[in-house]
Amino acid sequence: MEGIAIGDRKEDSRCYSGLCGEENKLLIAKAAQLACLLEVSAPKPGNVYPFKRFPEMGYEDFLIAASNLGFIIYTYLDKLGVGELIYRIISSTYEAVKTNVNLGIALLLVPLAKAYWKDSEEFRSSLRGVLDSLTVEDSRWVYKAIRMVSPGGIGRSSIADVSEEPNITLKEAMEIASERDSIAYEYASDYKISFEIVYPCLKTYKREGMSWEDAIVQAYLDLLAEVPDTLIARKYGMEEAIKVSERAKIILSLGGVKTAEGREAIRLFDLELREGKVKRNPGTSADLITSGLMLYLLLEKERI
Repeated sequence: MEGIAIGDRKEDSRCYSGLCGEENKLLIAKAAQLACLLEVSAPKPGNVYPFKRFPEMGYEDFLIAASNLGFIIYTYLDKLGVGELIYRIISSTYEAVKTNVNLGIALLLVPLAKAYWKDSEEFRSSLRGVLDSLTVEDSRWVYKAIRMVSPGGIGRSSIADVSEEPNITLKEAMEIASERDSIAYEYASDYKISFEIVYPCLKTYKREGMSWEDAIVQAYLDLLAEVPDTLIARKYGMEEAIKVSERAKIILSLGGVKTAEGREAIRLFDLELREGKVKRNPGTSADLITSGLMLYLLLEKERI
């Protein structure tokens, strides 16, 4: 199918560049799907990418997950609430690959898709409205998805327990977890990390003429250096997450992907993360890269 270019919008925020209704949904679904594909295809240290896998999941699992996510967003974006959309994506993917590959991604991308569908002109304001309107029913669907896949470290806090039926909205649940989980922090902060760290980094590097692969790896290092990965923190402690962040800072000081020395440091960093005694996967950082990519694709009017 020929790519859809995002151009001048008309008065109806769901109609732009001659696109209305189904075509607009298709564009949003394609942006979400492509964000997933670009993220997993870039050789980010410690993550899954082509020819680098974990025992329980590989690159092909993420391709299946991206396909499922794009299809479900396109099919149900205007029919289901945020929580049920997330559950549909996770249950469909889990049925296909029998492991958790995209809970964090779905948690981040579904509100973005909803917000852009509702008002593409005032995207972040629309996102704030989507998050503020989340319900207890959305919590029920998301808790159900979490119980299905049981990702590392997610489960109990001093207030919220996903093993029980929720009595708070999804945003309230995320606010409770926001100090220990960066995805929850995004819900509590109107996607501060995605909008103010990842998206600007991607924008800068693409304007410098970097390939997608290099731009994503460099933005990932920027993110790791600034925000300790909360998946690593939940599994191994914040001290370990900070060590990973400090390593990313050193690599950036060497130039990252921009220098031969930086590229060699990236290669060694990847080996250290996946082959040491403690195998540290900065998985939350990868999810945040995906949400930043979706922002870039939509806001920069990228041809998709």
